[in-house]
Amino acid sequence: MPTANSQQPIAKVFVSGCYDLLHSGHVEFFRQAAQYGDLYVGIGSDATILEYKHHKTVYSEQERLFMVKSIRYVKDAFINAGSGIMDFIPTVDALKPDILVVNEDGDREEKRQFCKERGIEYVVLRRDPHEGLDPRSSTDLKKVESRIPTRLDLAGTWIDQPYVSCFAPGWAITISLEPNFEVRERCGLSTSTRNVIKRIWPYQLPNMDPETLARLVFCFENHPEREDGIISGAQDAIGICVPGLCRHYYDNHFWPEKIETCNDESILQWLENHLVMIPMEPRKPGCSVVEGKDITEPKVKALAKAADDCWKAIMNKDLQAFAAAYKASFEAQVAMFPAMIQGCVQSYINEYKDMVLAYKMPGAGGGGYLACVVSDAEKFALEHLEAIRLTIRRSGF
Repeated sequence: MPTANSQQPIAKVFVSGCYDLLHSGHVEFFRQAAQYGDLYVGIGSDATILEYKHHKTVYSEQERLFMVKSIRYVKDAFINAGSGIMDFIPTVDALKPDILVVNEDGDREEKRQFCKERGIEYVVLRRDPHEGLDPRSSTDLKKVESRIPTRLDLAGTWIDQPYVSCFAPGWAITISLEPNFEVRERCGLSTSTRNVIKRIWPYQLPNMDPETLARLVFCFENHPEREDGIISGAQDAIGICVPGLCRHYYDNHFWPEKIETCNDESILQWLENHLVMIPMEPRKPGCSVVEGKDITEPKVKALAKAADDCWKAIMNKDLQAFAAAYKASFEAQVAMFPAMIQGCVQSYINEYKDMVLAYKMPGAGGGGYLACVVSDAEKFALEHLEAIRLTIRRSGF
């Protein structure tokens, strides 16, 4: 292969890709491709990636262009003007490279045919990491680095629906959780709202006022053309977007009248020391937790009182009062929505009820997790390897 030190003319080498979440695998690919000659890089535009991959980029095209150009193996780089998987065609036609290099994942028959028609040598490289480094791919990094939080509702669940709060107003209490465990679908941790967020911001929440962000998410999820006609409760968006411990007050409206937050470190640590989750089977497809609902004023008032008691207990770091209010909140929910504990739920409750201080179903129930109050979360997790310890998302993360 010709190099800068040979007597032959230096070949023009071309590669193309998105190069979002730039990593060592990309740099090694550039290094190997540059052994064939002067390396030029075509970069997918923001518009192309949005159209082709159906999500926004982490870094803008100008930022990605700057980063790629700064790599020493790269002679020059450009934003591709085309679209789709062959968005590099206008760049190639203008540059007229001698060689087009792809990795194994990018090998396509249409690319081979394109190069054959233009007399361009086509080279496929193996995806080998640089010596001493672990293999990297953007797909794997996206799985690991998606930092969209989830939420756990502590008390007052269902009060965010007007058909509940119309009987009596009250608070819902949530904590925003770091996603440092597998957030499984249909398990009561607001994955539907979390997935809606990923459609806008795939990897992390934007740095903006949390309450405004929560309202944007709520409105985006509950757009007027939503086919199922169901309005997701605002506690999902608020619980995810507002860091720390939060309570929100509902009075016959979808959006709360007021939102209060607590980011006191001693209180957040106290909660982390007394909460764990036990994985169960996911909620079954077709499961309706609202079937057989029985919503009355006394039951809603019991739910509202339990949330008041729960907040007070947390502020006082009173474990026994917290457990009692937590249990009372769940009992009030089940009294209104008995289908919350259908399926596998009761068997898990029977198994763990004597090991914990209190328990509840996250979200609407029907499966997912048993969220438990315990005396010592660290000790409980050591004795029960299936238990998941929780990390509350702090303000400013």
